[in-house]
Amino acid sequence: MRIAIGLRGYPVQTDWFDLRKAQSLPIAELRTVLRDPGYICEFLSPPPTEPDTTAAVQLAEIRRTPPAQVQAELRTLNLDLHALPTRPEQARDLLADQIEHAWTELIEPHWPRLKDILLTDIGYRAAKLASGGVSAVIADLHPDVRMAHRAETDVILVRNTARVTFPLDKRGLLLIPSVFTRDRIGVIAVEPWQPSIIYPARGIAEAHQQRTKRAGLARVLGRTRATLLAALEEPMSTATLARSLELSSGTVSEHLGAMRDAGLLTTARRGHTVLYRRTTLGDDLLHG
Repeated sequence: MRIAIGLRGYPVQTDWFDLRKAQSLPIAELRTVLRDPGYICEFLSPPPTEPDTTAAVQLAEIRRTPPAQVQAELRTLNLDLHALPTRPEQARDLLADQIEHAWTELIEPHWPRLKDILLTDIGYRAAKLASGGVSAVIADLHPDVRMAHRAETDVILVRNTARVTFPLDKRGLLLIPSVFTRDRIGVIAVEPWQPSIIYPARGIAEAHQQRTKRAGLARVLGRTRATLLAALEEPMSTATLARSLELSSGTVSEHLGAMRDAGLLTTARRGHTVLYRRTTLGDDLLHG
């Protein structure tokens, strides 16, 4: 079994952007297509072909989808799609244009920090794979995903509304971390797409908990230092923290240095990069 891990947006739920702004965008047809609770058209979010894909690559892939595939997937939806163009290639291009508009207005401004969460998850999974193999990766992926041994064959079981069984071929299984779902698992089992599991990236829960943690800490440390301390669930560099929190590198460096001097943080060097992480004292202060 081959496991490749890439980046993919999975439009289930999100707290990353202003929902009022999302509702005002001229993407009515896209909203309709995404309304089916049981299925998301795979051609709208094709599995990535490389670990570090881009929006431009994904959009080009959408626009290359054969009309017959588009038509087959749209027919799977239990929705009234009369507002879409009747020709599948026109429907595909309209939806691709609306996805590009949504990306530009809603996601792209926040992408650097979202991408950092995804890359952190990928690094964690890669380390798991290297140290414990596929079983270690699957065991730690999500409560609804597990490995089992049946009839002398290893199988991956996913608790999901779909009842689908399929063998893995030479393409292997693609694991796709998502920043747009906190607790749901998605499965791609539709030809011709590569078999894939979409799961919540590890940093999502911590990212949403940071708001609550920061409120109390801010009264003690100040808002910026409280934000930085809460963000360090994983070792991070000054540059990564600056991007994810949308602060200047100089400001981040100054506050990190002060907290290190106070014993709340420690540093370690990885190549040319200095990573900061919380000490036991920092953890105690953060978690009360």
